Amino acid sequence: MIDTHTHIDAEEFDIDREDTILRAVQRGVDRLFLPAIDLASSRRILSICQSNPGICFPMLGLHPEEVRESWSKDIDDIMALEKETDERVIAVGEVGLDYYWSREYEKEQIEALEKQVEWAIERKLPLMIHCRKAQNELVRLLRHYERHLVGGVFHCFTGNEHEALELLQFDRFVLGVGGVLTFKKSLLPTTLPSVVPLERIVLETDSPYMAPVPHRGQRNEPMYVHDVAVRLAEAYGMSVSDVDRITTDTATRLFLNALS
Repeated sequence: MIDTHTHIDAEEFDIDREDTILRAVQRGVDRLFLPAIDLASSRRILSICQSNPGICFPMLGLHPEEVRESWSKDIDDIMALEKETDERVIAVGEVGLDYYWSREYEKEQIEALEKQVEWAIERKLPLMIHCRKAQNELVRLLRHYERHLVGGVFHCFTGNEHEALELLQFDRFVLGVGGVLTFKKSLLPTTLPSVVPLERIVLETDSPYMAPVPHRGQRNEPMYVHDVAVRLAEAYGMSVSDVDRITTDTATRLFLNALS
C-alpha cells in the first residue's frame, strides 16, 4: 500500500519520525511519497528519503500558501536543489492554487503554478496539485498545458460529482483521497463510486493533518492510510486487498515508472 501524500518532514514528527515510518511499513504501507511546500521542506524531504531508500520518495515544489513576492527566486532555488541532489525526484509538488483564506497573492499564485507546471513538463514529471476555492482558475490554467503534461494527482479531493468529472477530464490525472472519506458527514462514499472509477484514485493521508476515523483529532500518520482503504473498499463494495492492488498499481504507474 502507498501513502501518496505525507508531510512526515513536519515538526510534528520530530520526536518519532523513524518510528512513524517503521509503523507504516509494519502495517503494510511500504512506500511513502513526501511533497514539499518550500525550500526548507524540500531539503528536509531529500534528507529523509536519503535515509530511507526504497520507502520514502521526494517531491519538490512551492505550495500556493507559501507564495509571496519572492516566489520566482524561491522556485529557482528549489529547481536548483533538484539538479544538485542524487535523489530521484518523483513529482513536482505540492503546487497549485489556494484562495480559501485570501486572494492577496492571486496573481503570484497563478504565475508560480505556471512556472512549476512548465518545470514538470520539462522534466517529464507528474504534478501533485493542491486546489482550494480555485478549481475554475486551476482548470483554465491546466487546459493550456494539457497535451504536454505527463499526469498527476488532484490532492485531497473533497468535491461533488460535477467537480470530480471536471477534474477527470484530464485523463492522465487521478484523485487523491484521504481521511475526509471516513468522516461522518462526508459525501465522498456516495459521490466517488457514482462517477469515479477506482483506477482513477490513489490513497493518501496528508499527515499530520486530517486523521481518518477512528483516529480523528489525533496526529495523522502514514499507517492510517489503511483506514482510508477500508472505507474506500466499503464504498466500492470490494475487498481491501483489491483496493490496495488497484490504487497501488495506479500510484506506481503514475509516479514510480518515471524513475525507470
